[in-house]
Order: sequence, then C-alpha cells, then structure tokens
Amino acid sequence: MSAHHPIAIIGGGLGGLTAARVLHVNGIQAAIFELEASAASRTQGGMLDIHEENGQKALHAAGLYEDFLKIVHEGGQEMRLVGPDATVHVSEKDDGTGGRPEVDRGDLRDLLLNSLPDGTIHWGRKVTGARALGDGRHEVTFTDGSAITTDLLIGADGAWSRVRPLLSDATPAYTGISFAETDLYDADTRHPRSAAVIGGGFFVSLGSQCGFLAHRETDGSFHIYAALKADEGWLDTIDFTDLAAAKTAVLAHFEGWHEDLRALVADADTITPRRIHALPVGHRWERIPGVTLLGDAAHVMSPFAGEGANLAMLDGAELAEALAAHPGDTEAALIAYEQALFPRSEASAAESAASLETMFGDRGLEQMIEFFTTGPAAQ
Repeated sequence: MSAHHPIAIIGGGLGGLTAARVLHVNGIQAAIFELEASAASRTQGGMLDIHEENGQKALHAAGLYEDFLKIVHEGGQEMRLVGPDATVHVSEKDDGTGGRPEVDRGDLRDLLLNSLPDGTIHWGRKVTGARALGDGRHEVTFTDGSAITTDLLIGADGAWSRVRPLLSDATPAYTGISFAETDLYDADTRHPRSAAVIGGGFFVSLGSQCGFLAHRETDGSFHIYAALKADEGWLDTIDFTDLAAAKTAVLAHFEGWHEDLRALVADADTITPRRIHALPVGHRWERIPGVTLLGDAAHVMSPFAGEGANLAMLDGAELAEALAAHPGDTEAALIAYEQALFPRSEASAAESAASLETMFGDRGLEQMIEFFTTGPAAQ
C-alpha cells in the first residue's frame, strides 16, 4: 500500500526546506522526501551570498531572518578581481553595509532543517518515477520499493529532477564551461601564499576563456573553481583519482599564469570535476493539476549570476505563501505562483547566460573590470 501525503516535496535542498518551513509557519503540513541517508550523510560546503531581494525575503517569510544574521560570515562580502599576472584590478572591502552577506551553505541548511517539526523529512528516499493518477493526484515510487500518493507534488529535486518530466520534456544542456573544483585546507597556516592572493572573501581571476573563482570558507579553508571553456568530454580525459595527473591536466590550460594563481591547483588538497549545465532561458510549462517545480528543477542555470540558491529559496517561500493564501484551491495557488516564477527565473537565467559569455570571452577580465568600476556594482 502507498502512504498518502496531502503535500509531498521531493528534494530536501534549500528550496524544498524553505517551502516546508513557510508552509509550517502558516499552519500547513508537508512531507519532504530526500535521497540522502541523513542530514549528516555528506558535507554541504560552499559559500552563498544571500541577496536582499530574494534569499533574505524568503528568510523573512520563514521567520528565520534574525537567526540567519547569527551565521553570517563576517568579512565574506570582501571581493578581489585580479588578472592572470596576479595584478589586483578591483578590491572591495566588506564594511558590513552590503546587501549580500555570505553564509556557509551547510549552516544555512541546518538552520532550515532545525526549524521543521520532527518527522517532516523522510531520508534515504530516492525517486525512481512519478505518474499522474487523475484529479490532480500523483504517485511517486522510490528505489526501496516504497511509494506514496499526494494531492500536491512539488519537484524540488534539482537539475536532473524526476518530477520535471510530468510537466516538461526539457533537459539541462552543457553550457560549454567545465570546473575543476579544488580545496585548500587550513589555508592561512598551510597555504599562506594562496591566502595572501585570495584575501578574506570572494576572489575572481580571469584570462582568455578561463579563470579562477574562490571563496574563503568559515572553517579557514578555500574552495576554488578552476573554470574554462572546454568540450563536454574534456573532463572524461582526466583521471581524477590520480591527484597529481589531474593537477597537471588542468594546469595545462593556465600556462603563463602567475605561479601564485597556478598554486590554487598545484597545492590543492582535493580536486573534483564538474560540468555546468542549464535549462533553456525562459523554461516554462503549461499548468497541469497537482504538480509544480521550484529551484533548479524549474530553472537550473549557470552560477555566474549568483542567483541559484536565492531563487530556490524565494520559489519555496512564494509557493508556500500562495498555498496559504488560497486555502482549498490548490490550482489557484499554483497559477499565482507560476505567474511570478516564470518571468523572474527567465530574467535571472538570461543574466546568468550573459555573465558566462562575458566572463569567459576573450576580453573577460577587461569587461569585468568595467562592470565593477562603472557598472551597476559600482553605483
């Protein structure tokens, strides 16, 4: 027999958790089904800048804004833009007045997790498929052989969503950018040269069609993305189980760069490959009763506008608020939610795609210097 849940959220990332929290604040119960085995099954990692106009708005709706301020990484809004020769072209200090405070993704996830009633999250539930049952009801099946039915199915299950095919036949496409992600642990002590280069917050170094993006983490480590334009199969040519060989292969694309920058790969403690995918700009779907999407399931985009987590949280909050505002009329709620979702996500996806082309074009450094010194960021 299948267990029945009036509202089922597939995916326990930031968007799904925010949706469940805002529903809870409004007296509505939801169940989350998450493929990870437990809250501690893997390190979340990564720094996020949470924006006033979306991520922080969601935290206000969730009643968690004051608690969020307690986990903000002080100094994390510092930014440095340098060239391949390590010349610093833009340097911005964090004076505490910026609207995009940095926070550790894991800390933010824990804040949301701890705000939910016990039993909200069903761990270790990997979806194998979902199907419509009629009258807006759906069935979801899992790899452990179990199944659920629901009156409202919310796909918050990321870029490769198993819920999305109920609404759309679109799939994420490779953007042309690949990352080799590296970590430098205990950086101030073990990697002082890199610590001096990166500084206290966010760091960008751009050349022709490649570059480094880095964050100082709250634990004193650095997380670095060595990014470059490459064929989709390029990462498959590298044996990432051989750390030395992987470093050599990646650094071949940074010949002539300053040794302090090459050290971000050469001295790395770990290296992990990742291709960057995106759904088409303007992705949307026709209204189908009883199911919707949020976050990357709805609009996965490249990370170069910094909006992914922020949009997922706002999606979750606005979906929950729409359901609370339309008691007994789920379809009216979904119509209202999607009417705001589609244009918002299209604008951010277009911005992200444009930023990718700018940053990894032949004049990426020059254009980004201009952006930070004369564009919106300087105003």
